[in-house]
Amino acid sequence: MLWHKRIDAIIDAELEQITALRRHLHAHPERSGAESQTSVHLYQLLGDLGLDVRIGPEGHGLLVESRRQTAGKRIALRADIDALPIQDEKSVAYRSQCDGVMHACGHDAHTACLYGALLAMDRLEQEGALPGPLTWRGVFQPAEETATGAKQMVRAGAMDGVDAALALHVDPNLPTGQVGVRSGVLTANAEMMRIEVHGAGGHAARPHESHDPIAAAAQLISTLYQFVPRKTDSRQAVVVTIGRVDGGHSANVIPECVVLEGTVRTLDRGVQRTTLEHIRHLAHGVQEITGTRIEVSFPVSIPAVENDAALSEMVRSQAMLLLGQSGVRLIESPSMGSEDFAVYGDHAPIAMFRLGAAAKPPGPALHTPHFDIDERCLAVGAKVLARSAVMWGLQGINIC
Repeated sequence: MLWHKRIDAIIDAELEQITALRRHLHAHPERSGAESQTSVHLYQLLGDLGLDVRIGPEGHGLLVESRRQTAGKRIALRADIDALPIQDEKSVAYRSQCDGVMHACGHDAHTACLYGALLAMDRLEQEGALPGPLTWRGVFQPAEETATGAKQMVRAGAMDGVDAALALHVDPNLPTGQVGVRSGVLTANAEMMRIEVHGAGGHAARPHESHDPIAAAAQLISTLYQFVPRKTDSRQAVVVTIGRVDGGHSANVIPECVVLEGTVRTLDRGVQRTTLEHIRHLAHGVQEITGTRIEVSFPVSIPAVENDAALSEMVRSQAMLLLGQSGVRLIESPSMGSEDFAVYGDHAPIAMFRLGAAAKPPGPALHTPHFDIDERCLAVGAKVLARSAVMWGLQGINIC
């Protein structure tokens, strides 16, 4: 058990540096697809450790390799690095310095935890304290929020030769010192939805001379919210949300077009297919009664994260050794949130766990202007990641 204690000791000794990384990223967030400075900063930190680091596609994201590549298999540990288009309204020293952009989903914390885990495993290897051969890859992924980054990193080789992958996500509903684990479906299938309502513009005083796309868009939103649930078995979970409405430039002008963007979330693939068909059917009906032309598309699709049973049990056991039985909570139901970590599951078994991040739950909600974490959770996340990766190598798991 000495290697467990050594991992903990390394992370505890480097916690100030791990926390400083999280605060730096929080103060300097970058939106999805624009994470160049974040990537450079991480490249320098990891390169200074003497590790083999490769910048991801178009200068965004990184792949980091263990010094030794002698184990017969490889485990990947993944964190996301992008931020959201939200104004940070906290009064803290590390408040976002970028107007309208902040780490409101904990990706800065995920990155800091992964950095701490890689630091500990690398130090253990250099000290000759690893209990067995271990080959790992760190994946610092861009563009999770737009659900494009995982596919980009896979194309760049993130899963080449990988036999398993682990990740974590902060949870403001769990206290610091607890982790949540679940085998099987953890998150929902999610479709990014785009709807264009094309009408015929005109004067606001004479709507009868136009085909008002705003009226049609309003009718469609109401129809989707009312009739998608009514078409779905109440025992199945479906969530349709319109998060963006864009149309018109003047109070007295009926515009030509309105654009709606949102998401469709399901837990079952069959329900997913029938729901998308029903949305197109409802859009066609609104089109007919309003005299507009409505185009529905689903440009990005994210599958559900399905946690491998063996990997999840390994994470649970390591978390219990670290935190005790009261520190591990079974997640009873899947989240209707989505995670493009699921994409890695197309190439190897995966597992994601929830990291308690609130000093007093519930903490500030994800995707809100006041989101923050209890930074004591960073040590817990880094330790569980590193312990699980080393144990995976020890157990000789071959679950491909």
